[in-house]
Amino acid sequence: MKILICDKTEKEAVERMRAAGLEVDVRDDITPEELPGVLPAYTGCVVRSRTKIRQPLIDVCPNLKVIVRGGVGLDNIDADYAKSKGIAVLNTPQASSASVAELAIGFMFALARSICQTTASMKAEKWEKKAFVGSELGGKTLGILGLGNIGREVARRANALGMSVVGYDPYIKDAAHVTLVTLDELLVQSDYITLHLPRTSESANMLSTEQFAKMKDGVRIINCARGGVVDEEALYAALTGGKVAGAALDVFAEEPPSDYKLLKLDNVIGSPHIGAATTEAQSRVGDEVAEKLIEFAKTH
Repeated sequence: MKILICDKTEKEAVERMRAAGLEVDVRDDITPEELPGVLPAYTGCVVRSRTKIRQPLIDVCPNLKVIVRGGVGLDNIDADYAKSKGIAVLNTPQASSASVAELAIGFMFALARSICQTTASMKAEKWEKKAFVGSELGGKTLGILGLGNIGREVARRANALGMSVVGYDPYIKDAAHVTLVTLDELLVQSDYITLHLPRTSESANMLSTEQFAKMKDGVRIINCARGGVVDEEALYAALTGGKVAGAALDVFAEEPPSDYKLLKLDNVIGSPHIGAATTEAQSRVGDEVAEKLIEFAKTH
């Protein structure tokens, strides 16, 4: 089986695949313009978030049998179309769950105690001790939108911090450490709301003007899921209007953003889509990619 690695993948995982008899070529800097001339020669490919596998590319790859996405989301792959062409689409949903969950929790601490703002103040050689009065996470209610692997990891950690955890996910019937509620109930009850769900036609702009209006005054929003599940214009209005006290964003509707106005607000902190960017997660992603491709090769 001939595999093209299109994005950064752990060397140990690549060597493991080769040791199992797969023919693996690494082109982790390949451009979108180069792909149509290269990928048709391969039966499988590995991508992360950088490389897009869309219908026009799939149509020129008659030999393609499997696409493996190192990561959770499949929004950079026309997965349904690929499957309609008999191409298997696999991902690694558990490998980075802990890393993303820890970033979400870290963001909550940063919002509660203004950690980024106090650091900036100190770097500016200011001693504004009385300007930054924070709050504790313990005793607060955390609302989790999406209770897949990552959402459940967040719930477990929040529970250990003494938070009350409510969750909304129409596809989940029970989850440890979480009281399942309706979306409206979650919006009304939560002091913090964190999102952990893919961007789909159902979830696009899931939090917008109508939803912000139902929230508590002073709510804080964390999005480490996908850009576009939060309406950024509505969030900007809620942040500047006082409804939302703070927001922490790892993902954006456009990446990188062409307009950084959200990040320029004093009550917003962010990062450049680094939820899965830990040494441990990258290693686990590589291991899971290798496992899935080796298993696929055995059965096809």
